[in-house]
Amino acid sequence: MKLLFFLFCIGLNMVASAQVQNESNLISNYDPHALFSPVFYSSGESITRAASGEPNKGYWQNRADYQIAATLNDSSHLITGTVIITYKNNSPHSLPFLWLQLDQNFFNQNSRGQARMPVDGRSRYGDSKSNFNGGYAISAIKVNDLLVADYIITDTRMQIRLPKPMAASGDVVTIKIDYSFTLPQYGADRCGILPTKNGDIFTVAQWYPRMCVFDDVEGWNTLPYLGPSEFYLEYGNFDFTITAPASHIVVASGELLNPSEVLTPNQLKRMEAAKKSDRTVMIRSENELSDPLSRPSKSSLTWHFKINNARDVSWASSKSFIWDAAKINLPEGKTSLAMSVYPAESKGEKAWSRSTEYIKGSIENYSKRWLTYPYPVATNVASNVSGMEYPGIVFCGYDAKTDGLFGVTDHEFGHTWFPMIVGSNERKYGWMDEGFNTFINSLADDDFNNGEYKSPPTSMEYRAGYMFGENSETILSAPDALHENNIGTALYSKPGYGLQLLRNDILGPERFDYAFKTYIQRWAYKHPTPWDFFKTMDNVAGENLSWFWKGWFVENYQLDQSVVSVSYVNSDPANGAIVTIANLDQMAMPVNLLYETISGVKGTMKLPVEIWNNAQFKKIKLPSGEKLKKVTIDPDKIFPDMNFKNNEWKSN
Repeated sequence: MKLLFFLFCIGLNMVASAQVQNESNLISNYDPHALFSPVFYSSGESITRAASGEPNKGYWQNRADYQIAATLNDSSHLITGTVIITYKNNSPHSLPFLWLQLDQNFFNQNSRGQARMPVDGRSRYGDSKSNFNGGYAISAIKVNDLLVADYIITDTRMQIRLPKPMAASGDVVTIKIDYSFTLPQYGADRCGILPTKNGDIFTVAQWYPRMCVFDDVEGWNTLPYLGPSEFYLEYGNFDFTITAPASHIVVASGELLNPSEVLTPNQLKRMEAAKKSDRTVMIRSENELSDPLSRPSKSSLTWHFKINNARDVSWASSKSFIWDAAKINLPEGKTSLAMSVYPAESKGEKAWSRSTEYIKGSIENYSKRWLTYPYPVATNVASNVSGMEYPGIVFCGYDAKTDGLFGVTDHEFGHTWFPMIVGSNERKYGWMDEGFNTFINSLADDDFNNGEYKSPPTSMEYRAGYMFGENSETILSAPDALHENNIGTALYSKPGYGLQLLRNDILGPERFDYAFKTYIQRWAYKHPTPWDFFKTMDNVAGENLSWFWKGWFVENYQLDQSVVSVSYVNSDPANGAIVTIANLDQMAMPVNLLYETISGVKGTMKLPVEIWNNAQFKKIKLPSGEKLKKVTIDPDKIFPDMNFKNNEWKSN
């Protein structure tokens, strides 16, 4: 009898389903079993990573500390340096060899990255017509200051074969490398040289050999640097010096340790005033650029900087810098220093004269929302780099103005949290820094100066096609594998907007913010994977969001919600209305319904995504009480529906 009853129920469901589809004459391509599959996470808990998305008790991470001394020749553009890397093997494995990154080798004309450049012009990541031939010249390498290293260079990677393997769980090796390279004029939007009327601006990055990451996920991470993909780096302390012409101002990641040796008495006095001021203080004005007394009377100066628990450092140097600064107020009474350096061409209240104000607002906001800013300074450099981030310092376009300058400044300093604090693998998962940062930027737009640069509400009527159309690509794609014109969508706006939806329309701000903040705290100065993020959000928010991660991030599923028909209970509008809605494509989302009666009464109903667990078509009862004039799905157009034309039903 139980079997007969079960078969009878199945038959009724099949008839009902067929009737709905026959009534609508619609065919749905949606398969609930594919989207709501119980098997999403491919692996459970390991000794290093917990099933809850947090580091497990056995989590380990190697460490790299750096001492660097570099010199800039502002005539030849040659940078010479010596780096001493102290590398600690915290892994449970012995290491017979080490891998290092030589990212400046990208600019060698025979590099793999240059082979990818368009033959007829300039990509954001290189210029095939520049005829620039750069890369590192390595003059000496020693291990533990005694042995000449056995090494091999392959494109942007170098392997050092150790005379004795590093022992597991704490062994330390010291690597000393003497090197030089010529700084490119246009360094793939990472570094470069900007000519100005008062002198060149040198923005210097990827300027020393850096350790590759050895982790519990892939072992050695040795993907070559090809341009689009960014960086994956170990954490450590940096102590470094930059020797430049005495006419130059040098700014860098970290705290300046010898200000009395490189600044004039007036500049020292103004610097101390800026550290206590919420208003921008001028340290070196435009009028002083031509005043020889504004710099010490020597041929060259050595600037000494230090930053701790960072993954990289960068710097800039020029005699054309106007320089201003102000105090950054951080939680628990802590402070940092916001600084801007820019040429006379960039000055102006609609331009770089407000840069320090933007830095201050950005960092104070993110420190309150997520995690306290960890560095002693935050410096914005005007350059020919349109926007690039490093710990404690960023490079932004010298010609940026108003909302454009605020936007790029806020975005680049937002990268402090992703990936400078949360150290994801940018080389593979660019969206884990660019997309997360784009998301937190959307909140900062609303917060800064009472919404001075607040963006208008987003309509997905036109954006959905860019995000999920036939030319789009999945978020979970390697940056180097994306078409260049898809990078902005797949790595920035698509994941950024997805997190906005998750916050505002699926979890709600309270649950989302707590989970997102927990993710940052769990993985600060560590190396999370996408699955660690997904699992953290699931566990902390208390939701199985695998359908969302799968549809939005892993796959490129499309959404098409539709209002199919309207009828009335027992054919009497007074009893309420029955609205049939459909999910016609493979993505699913919650349903926001707006209905209006013929007398003008409006009502709303929000339905959870679970209505699509086992259905392609769904009947919804509305407490309308009279005939309906209109029923609309997603009236605010916040979900990425590929066909908004079928989202509305109107009465005849």
